[in-house]
Amino acid sequence: MDYRQRLHRAIPGGAHTYSRGDDQYPENAPPILSHGKGAYVWDADGRRYLDYGMALRAVTVGYAHEGIAAAAQAEIAKGNQLTRPSLTELQAAELLIDLIPGADMVKFGKNGSTVTTAAVKMARAFNGRKYVAVCADHPFFSYDDWFIGVTPIQRGIPEESASLTLKFHYGDISSLQALFDQYPDQISCVMLEPATTVAPCPGGCTRMSNQTPCALCPDNHSIYLHKVKELCHKKGALFILDEMITGFRWHQKGAQFYYGVEPDLATFGKGMANGFSVAALVGKREVMNLGGIDDQGAERVFLISTTHGAEMCGLGAFIKTVEVYRESDVVGSLWKYGVRLLSGMTSIATDLGIQDYFQVEGYPCSPSYVTKDKDGVVSLPLRTLFNQEMIRNGVLIPWIALSASHGETELSFTMEAVRKSLAVYAQALDKGTAAYLKGSVIKPVFRRRN
Repeated sequence: MDYRQRLHRAIPGGAHTYSRGDDQYPENAPPILSHGKGAYVWDADGRRYLDYGMALRAVTVGYAHEGIAAAAQAEIAKGNQLTRPSLTELQAAELLIDLIPGADMVKFGKNGSTVTTAAVKMARAFNGRKYVAVCADHPFFSYDDWFIGVTPIQRGIPEESASLTLKFHYGDISSLQALFDQYPDQISCVMLEPATTVAPCPGGCTRMSNQTPCALCPDNHSIYLHKVKELCHKKGALFILDEMITGFRWHQKGAQFYYGVEPDLATFGKGMANGFSVAALVGKREVMNLGGIDDQGAERVFLISTTHGAEMCGLGAFIKTVEVYRESDVVGSLWKYGVRLLSGMTSIATDLGIQDYFQVEGYPCSPSYVTKDKDGVVSLPLRTLFNQEMIRNGVLIPWIALSASHGETELSFTMEAVRKSLAVYAQALDKGTAAYLKGSVIKPVFRRRN
């Protein structure tokens, strides 16, 4: 029995995150990995791959960073879990509060879905409203019913849960205004990512090429995020930013600092502890304190209560990760490498005459590639083919997640692999993918049927 069969026999979906599943990769992708170091991962047979998946964007410094690993091990040696709050827990909380401008209090969790769902609960407790508005253009907020119920995967989710979640479009303030008009005094909160590959500034952000905060832009109030916040507060709803991806990439203080806007609540995770399981809900004291116990006689809000939420090894890794960020300018390295990667991949596509069909876009600290067919339509077969050829050339690139461990050697290796892979891509554009693609086409995660 091979690894794929063993994984699917033991684990529903063959992995603990759907984006790690077989249906998200070409047939020649390694079915299982043994370990990682720096910007590389190894499969069970010892083959090495330069990695741009970086543990679903959770690793920003690099795999197996010795200092961060040592910090986690030191916490394990202290017991890792204690009966009362730990000194490490307090140190981590105060560090995050000092770091994020809009954070007065923090509650830690182990994954992003836990803290985004907690943010929704806090908003509902704060204003007594039931509807939640989320950005339709942002792919994922939580595995809980309130969000998954409005995706195509609805089996097992009560219709009542899904009916309380509404959708608006990023960059279109009128679509959010329409929801407030349709549900007057009923929307509890608005949740969105600060940015993806699309900037929140009309006409495109002029600062997409560097990490200088957008707070320095001449007219802050032209920024879409400020308009959303203003509308939320005008209508009595909370403004929530999901910084799972943007946090610790756009700026160490979060994309909220980069754009000069403070949300009522924000969620962080992914790169904040360089792959260790740490997520956080932060926010204004007047909201967060509803989950406290000091207000005698007040009706209680059961916020997050998890045995492992303040596990010391993860929080120790977070504390050390922040130190590494400060000493090594991790965010600066992400931006600089991303500029060169984006430019290099675009140049190769242009040299091959396929720049209209293979494009790299977005912020340099978190770029994205787009694959299109001859009609200019986004193509999953061509995306699968590009992935397949990059793996054949030693690069695992399901998406582009950068780390501080990506350097000159990695950039040169990537460019060589891209040139070889796009040469095949160019041929497939003319002749079709059938002659080049081995196995099944990558499928969307959010689809109704397998």
